[in-house]
Amino acid sequence: MIVIHGTYRSRATRPVWLLLEAGVPFELRRVWQAYRTDAPEGEEAPENTRSASFLALNPMGSIPVLTDGGLVLTESMAIALHLARTVGGGLGPRDGAEDARMQAWGFFAATSVEEDALAIRGVYDRGQDATEEGRAEAARRAEALRRPFGALEARLAREPFAEGGRFTVADILVAETVRYAQGHAAALEPFPALDAWLRAAQARPAFQRMWAEREREPLRP
Repeated sequence: MIVIHGTYRSRATRPVWLLLEAGVPFELRRVWQAYRTDAPEGEEAPENTRSASFLALNPMGSIPVLTDGGLVLTESMAIALHLARTVGGGLGPRDGAEDARMQAWGFFAATSVEEDALAIRGVYDRGQDATEEGRAEAARRAEALRRPFGALEARLAREPFAEGGRFTVADILVAETVRYAQGHAAALEPFPALDAWLRAAQARPAFQRMWAEREREPLRP
């Protein structure tokens, strides 16, 4: 049985979305982020990223973690790419060239998009969009995203999906990083093809199922 250790309010959404798309059974075994718990190292604490049992799986103390038989795998993008190859069917690569390009899309999302997009989400999560400093930070980060978003816009203006002419793990990895900037309208307004692609991806039944679970999950245990 494939087990994803983590929460829906984490990067676990990447492999979870893929598994739901593929129709593959799995268990999400909840491991809370330590900052979301009271006294995470206390005797009564729920399983969290500082629990000794979890640190035995991932000494870095980050979620998600995949366990499947004897395999223990960390890092959400590595997990999603592994699952795409092994159980993902058409979501995964058809040959070595596609495999390389799908990995490249994952690295692109992680290195060119995630930091600035996540910073934008942080501004809104903390309510700082109501302050001059917060709005300036969001604007600065949106400006930094113009180059990668521009590259995505050019691609998606001529192709319906990121890779292979079909919905794949590449779309999941990129969409789940671009999503972090989605709450800041100015970040996506100049990029209509990117915005339409993102909304179409989020309209897929598997994303909707994953998002519904995320919304049901409490902020704290």
